[in-house]
Amino acid sequence: MKCYAKYYFDGVGTLTLGEDDGKLTDLHFASSGTHPGGDLMMSETPLLAEACRQLGEYFTGERKSFELQLAPKGTPFQLRCWEALLRIPYGATTTYGDIARAVGSPKGFRAVGLANNRNPIAIIIPCHRVIGSDGKLVGFGGGLDVKSFLLMHEAQHLNQ
Repeated sequence: MKCYAKYYFDGVGTLTLGEDDGKLTDLHFASSGTHPGGDLMMSETPLLAEACRQLGEYFTGERKSFELQLAPKGTPFQLRCWEALLRIPYGATTTYGDIARAVGSPKGFRAVGLANNRNPIAIIIPCHRVIGSDGKLVGFGGGLDVKSFLLMHEAQHLNQ
């Protein structure tokens, strides 16, 4: 059975985290209006508490990568895109075209954008690190202000 818990973090607001069978399945922004479907079983589990702790460390600049079991649900293409996102280093950015080439679909930058839009575990699967080919911030489920905040936060803490 899936369990969910809500946590508040300065800069991004309330996040809803979800887990199923000991693996993180969801991390959604309350401000985006996206959330897991169906009934929410609200219950803080050890995994959700650990995810919250690691997110807290990320937001204070103490953590650069996450150590959590993930189980995002998606198509094979989406899963390849999300796996490629996990390889983007903390504080770095890449483009949709770069991700498309990395997943073997060099002309699939729009499909990569759609996969990013459907990323069920934002921040931890760092879709905020993907920008337009012109260097502009485009598309983010939490809003461009949150995407900007996350990128500036990582740049500020990169060398600490």
